[in-house]
Amino acid sequence: MKETQPQFETKSAFVAIVGRPNVGKSSLLNALVGEKVAIVSSKPQTTRTRITGVLTDGDTQLVFIDTPGLHKPRTKLSEYMVRQVGDSVADVDVAVLVVEPGDVIQKAEQSLIDSFTAQRIPAVLVINKIDTLAEKEKLMAQIALFMRAYAFEAVIPVSALHGDGVGNVLSELRRFAALSPFFFDADTLTDQPERVIVAEIVREKLLRSLFDEVPHGTAVSVESMKERADKDVMDIQVQIYCERESHKGMIIGRGGAMLKKIASQARQDIEHFLGCRVNLQCWVKVREDWRNRENIIRSFGYN
Repeated sequence: MKETQPQFETKSAFVAIVGRPNVGKSSLLNALVGEKVAIVSSKPQTTRTRITGVLTDGDTQLVFIDTPGLHKPRTKLSEYMVRQVGDSVADVDVAVLVVEPGDVIQKAEQSLIDSFTAQRIPAVLVINKIDTLAEKEKLMAQIALFMRAYAFEAVIPVSALHGDGVGNVLSELRRFAALSPFFFDADTLTDQPERVIVAEIVREKLLRSLFDEVPHGTAVSVESMKERADKDVMDIQVQIYCERESHKGMIIGRGGAMLKKIASQARQDIEHFLGCRVNLQCWVKVREDWRNRENIIRSFGYN
């Protein structure tokens, strides 16, 4: 007796968002999903791991995988980050290569294009930050350059910051959704646990408030999250790790001013995310050279 194939009334697609550091991949993910599921800062290498965002629209579910920026690794942590990019591209339905306007094809982009070719992955080229480009005609030369390097399914200029062109990206990506069940509940925005999102929000504020190498040498661990039985309040204990005693002093600041600022900004975003009032307590510890110590890297969830 011939087996009948299962019939689905829904469609889904997995989408990898890739590119160099600081081109706006996380901003694009947040704009596509419509909510903040990935942290954003002006500093490169903000994203350290793969973050999944989910958009369910009617009968179609798009699962986005935001990846760390492809860069030359200099620590054990950055080696892990680069591996995440390769793993993310391996098993997706379509890839989105994000570049900045006016870019030539740099080594990182060429490496990603080579992986598209080797794995025969359809790809969409998204030129982000077009709001920063004064001479729009320069886009034509850039588009021609990238199209000679790879047969992109589409080239879409966007401003993820302002939402311009994001709808065009979604329309293009829906073409790659195939009949299948949804992989996530229809109301899911991300596969990241609440603790991970909370830790990432705190790390975002560290990245935005500190300078030079200090923020890149920080990690955040949520030690506890407890909801009060009698009030709509969540008590959260957060441990911030840094690599040097001098960095600890910079994070705390004079009279604790910097740490208070970071915690206050983080608390506002965490309250919006959790939908309740938050009592956030932050502490700072030193773990020397932790980015090169694999056991510590794994303990922070970078497995």
